[in-house]
Amino acid sequence: MRKLRYGTMIRFLTIRASLFAGLWWILAEGRSDAWLFGCIAVVAATWASLWLWPAAPTPIRLAGVVGFLRFFIWNSIRGGFQVAGMALRGRAALQPALIVLPVNLQNDCARVLLINTLGLMPGTVGVDMDDAGVQLHVLDRRLPVATEAQALEAVISKLFGASS
Repeated sequence: MRKLRYGTMIRFLTIRASLFAGLWWILAEGRSDAWLFGCIAVVAATWASLWLWPAAPTPIRLAGVVGFLRFFIWNSIRGGFQVAGMALRGRAALQPALIVLPVNLQNDCARVLLINTLGLMPGTVGVDMDDAGVQLHVLDRRLPVATEAQALEAVISKLFGASS
């Protein structure tokens, strides 16, 4: 974790604690008698988030956000129709498999976004991730999952700029 200025760290702590407090308020349905335990939960969640996701900002390009959203929305719609077609053909038409894909992204946030996005795409779910790549479960091994994953990786690389 790189060193941050004191003011920057306080800002990150405040933002995270506020988000966790807001989440607790929603989960507790606004009940004031739940805040004794809620304060403990907010402090614990804030502390854990600092260890699990350091406060160092990850640069994201606005043009990359537009490209990512366009890619994700289009492939979600297309994939939804694809999965619906598979469901209509029945189980016999499916060829489920576990596949391993190499990943070239170096930024940890970019890698997590990649596997989570692949899991949101119809017909695929991330099973494992290591330094070399990702393992996916796919509904049909005949689909061009590797090509689509490489395209998604390129979109995520543009989203995170040169730091990926």
